[in-house]
Amino acid sequence: MGDARRYFDLPTPFAMKRGGQLHHARLAYETWGELSPAKDNALLIFTGLSPSAHAASSPDDPSPGWWEDMLGPGKYIDTQRWFVICVNTLGSCKGSTGAESIDPATGQPYRLEFPDLTLEDAANAAYELVRGLGISQLACLLGNSMGGMTALAYLALHPGSVRSHISISTAPQAQPFAIAIRSLQREAIRLDPQWNNGHYSEDSYPEAGMSIARKLGVITYRSAMEWVGRFARIRLDSEQREEEPFAAEFQIESYLIGHARRFVRNFDPNSYLYLSRASDWFDIGEYGQGGVADALARIHLDRALIIGVDTDILFPLSQQQEIADGLRAGGATVEFVALDSPQGHDAFLVDIARFGAAIAQFLAQR
Repeated sequence: MGDARRYFDLPTPFAMKRGGQLHHARLAYETWGELSPAKDNALLIFTGLSPSAHAASSPDDPSPGWWEDMLGPGKYIDTQRWFVICVNTLGSCKGSTGAESIDPATGQPYRLEFPDLTLEDAANAAYELVRGLGISQLACLLGNSMGGMTALAYLALHPGSVRSHISISTAPQAQPFAIAIRSLQREAIRLDPQWNNGHYSEDSYPEAGMSIARKLGVITYRSAMEWVGRFARIRLDSEQREEEPFAAEFQIESYLIGHARRFVRNFDPNSYLYLSRASDWFDIGEYGQGGVADALARIHLDRALIIGVDTDILFPLSQQQEIADGLRAGGATVEFVALDSPQGHDAFLVDIARFGAAIAQFLAQR
């Protein structure tokens, strides 16, 4: 497989919101389509916690991306019209500078010496990238899940830099349930002896902690309705069961084991901790005197599309409505789409037809 990633060098030093700074940091990103001569057709995508910048295939990397059916020539986000940029979040481990990167001051990985990370830092880093590409104003800023919170930070910190916004299954601030789940995920990693206060290696890796953290996440990314429909109480065949006490007996257990196994060695545990905590810290209400509603009303856009799912327990529909109401109060023409999907939070990754139709309709308007 090829590698379509490009790299943007951030200004040095790059100051972080909660203190500290990065030197010689960079962002990994990928692009599709062509930037117009007027540079007025740029669409920036912020991802959830774990995806890379590889949202879709390209000649440089023909492997399917995490949003393959959504993005491309003639697709819902049509790269024959839009110049699409997908950025790997600052602090991630998919090419951008994060906890596993080398600290130029020591020649060793940052590990827990990486500065406290916020989604505002991720937003500011992406803003530098956009400016570095010569784009003064984005035609559209799109964010889903954690990326939707990063997008709100971008809008609050850089007024006038975006014409329209697509917000998908996100939140204006972390709520107690989401914080509780992420706290348990972090605890599972930290309590794994192999984590070793962030000093692990390929040979001594916190696989058990990462596995539990991922299973917790997967359980919350979908809905109980979907689990019943897909797995019910179906048991594994006897030859599929491990011969040890309390081993997996049901198909749902086997599914979670397989999902975790595919993930754990493909994402850096310290990066997981940093990004998870950054999600908990985010609160758009910090940017308004009257809390969330006032902060959202201070964001000025031409148009916005807000999409949510009624079975999302991590980022409930009420939070999508809150975003829609707040942006509308700021003068934006807002379309709010509430989908009834059994697939929960992850619906935007799998229910492409319905999410795509709403996005394509919104992007077709001028």
